[in-house]
Amino acid sequence: MEAHALTVRMLSPLTFPFLVLLVSGGHSLLAVARGVRDFLLLGHTLDEAPGDTLDKVARRLSLRKHPQCFTLSGGQAIELLAKDGDRKRFGFRTPMGQTPDCCFSFAGLRNQITMLIKKKEAEEGVEEGTLLSCVNDIAAATQHTVALHLAKRTHRAVLFCKANDLLPSDNPTLVLSGGVASNQYIRKALMIITEATGLRLLCPPAKFCTDNGVMIAWNGVERLREGNGILPPDVDVSYEPKAPLGVDISAEVRAAAIRLPSIQLKIPN
Repeated sequence: MEAHALTVRMLSPLTFPFLVLLVSGGHSLLAVARGVRDFLLLGHTLDEAPGDTLDKVARRLSLRKHPQCFTLSGGQAIELLAKDGDRKRFGFRTPMGQTPDCCFSFAGLRNQITMLIKKKEAEEGVEEGTLLSCVNDIAAATQHTVALHLAKRTHRAVLFCKANDLLPSDNPTLVLSGGVASNQYIRKALMIITEATGLRLLCPPAKFCTDNGVMIAWNGVERLREGNGILPPDVDVSYEPKAPLGVDISAEVRAAAIRLPSIQLKIPN
């Protein structure tokens, strides 16, 4: 996650601090990057990540059987089919609408989608594993609700940062990174938020959004420059299966109970 957050500095002149939204198959989090190893965690996923949700929905829709999608990942298939779908046909509830923090939850949304798929299979008289006639509309509604959830939590994070002077007044920046950041619809949703709040949006090219060696190497360059975390070969190293990113202040964000002003998210396909 640290490498994902810093990759954009390899490509664009960007100084600390900046806000970062990291979205992938295994993670979703909002953090203020104050230094190479200095992060304030504003929010994180409470269950599954957005990329995982999109992949599971794609599998449940059997998109591997779709002639346009058999070579694509689940998220890529959802994005492709959504372009020709009606996102308004199915109204999924945006997760955590009454929870005033910056954390994410996608498991409940996936359950909504699964229930709809079962209903449509019954209506069309087909078994699980058969492509539904409304698959494009389900893909569009799924992608839109994921984008809406990400946008709303990011909007609150921006307002929290402004209220607490966590970002520079001159050219504040939101970095969108991680595998799901390559989704153009989600990028457009975040662009609406940044334009409304006066931030600049930076996204690495799609080839640098997924896990890759370049981002890890750049992370090493950043640390080496600062002499940060560089160990001689004779020092014992302990391994942790999971390492937290920075200092978790998500409880402070929740306690602030920031209400979101209305923003029209008219996202073009």
